Amino acid sequence: MDVAVHPTVPTTNPANLCGHSTSGRLRFTTDIREAAEHADLHFIGVGTPIDADGRSYDTAQVYGAIRQLAPHLTRACTIVGKSTVTVGTTAQVTALAQRLAPAGDRVEVVWNPEFLREGHAVEDTLRPDRLIAGVTTAEGEKAIRAVYAGITDTGVPIFVTDPQTAELAKGAANTFLGLKISYINAVADMCQAAGADVSEIVDILGIDPRIGAGGMRPGIGYGGGCLPKDVRAFTASARQLGADRAAALLLAAEQINDNRVPVAMELITRALADYPVKGARVTVWGAAFKPGTNDVRESPALALAHALQRSAAVVTVHDPHAVTTAMHRNPELEYTDDLAASVTDAHLVVLATEWPEYQQADPDALVNLPANPVLVDCRVALDADRWRLAGWNVYQLGRPGK
Repeated sequence: MDVAVHPTVPTTNPANLCGHSTSGRLRFTTDIREAAEHADLHFIGVGTPIDADGRSYDTAQVYGAIRQLAPHLTRACTIVGKSTVTVGTTAQVTALAQRLAPAGDRVEVVWNPEFLREGHAVEDTLRPDRLIAGVTTAEGEKAIRAVYAGITDTGVPIFVTDPQTAELAKGAANTFLGLKISYINAVADMCQAAGADVSEIVDILGIDPRIGAGGMRPGIGYGGGCLPKDVRAFTASARQLGADRAAALLLAAEQINDNRVPVAMELITRALADYPVKGARVTVWGAAFKPGTNDVRESPALALAHALQRSAAVVTVHDPHAVTTAMHRNPELEYTDDLAASVTDAHLVVLATEWPEYQQADPDALVNLPANPVLVDCRVALDADRWRLAGWNVYQLGRPGK
């Protein structure tokens, strides 16, 4: 079976590309006609950023790819959509493709949303925990089962369903992660008020197989290019479908997430004690929205850095891998890639992204560098006792006094 992917994108593993290119199993072209003639399956993997309204998906790239490809489809084939889209998109894409294609209704459309974690895309592609395919015909199902046979033969389940279920499943999965994060952050706020320990509550809840600990880390909220967008768009879809109670639940999760930076600022103000935020030298550890990537889109760490800057603090941001990206997108902040230099003369250090480099840092080696050895752990990621033994005053969200 011959497959085309529209568009091709740069890879972080050129060795894999070189190996398959040499074998003849992989080649590249910018000629859409050549791709159309070559392939039995056409994977559409374009971006669907948030629309200008801030609530729904901008599917212009999806329809643009179809308008380029379909006029060159002269024989039976299957278009496989990978993008995260609004429910109902498959039906509209099918109508457009069949109208524009010389092959007409011999062009099938299957929606097969990706479930890739940033920083783990190759692993998640080759060893996914599940596959989903929204189909309308037996031919479409046959094509998608054939292309994934090498993966499903290893025991990976494939859920073959209708397109609208497949479309909603992707949004539902990401939105549930957002709900879970917002829930544990709400619990962290309760712990802060009650003097309880959110880390212990995570352990207690996580051992229950109905709940699970995965993704349930308290902190300053979720970010990145997918989760915030998907929660907003799923909320908008709920409203459009008339599911008002669902929309209210999802909106509450958004509001909790949006409030995480103000919650962190309250803890920072308390930690500074004798130093007003205005004029304080504050180091923010972390720029990426999560460890394992240099992506700073909707990064809670940078949102916190900006909040500190608006409060007239003198802010320096450190990140072991994302400084270049952050400088490009947020040049108004000061950056360093030197960990020791980042804390030198600081009145406060704030851990905002839970990189292993921070968890493995030596508190004894760093304690004499800042003007005031105070650390606010906004990700509840550090061994607070170890840092306190080294002479640091440590504050953690949801763990007051510990």
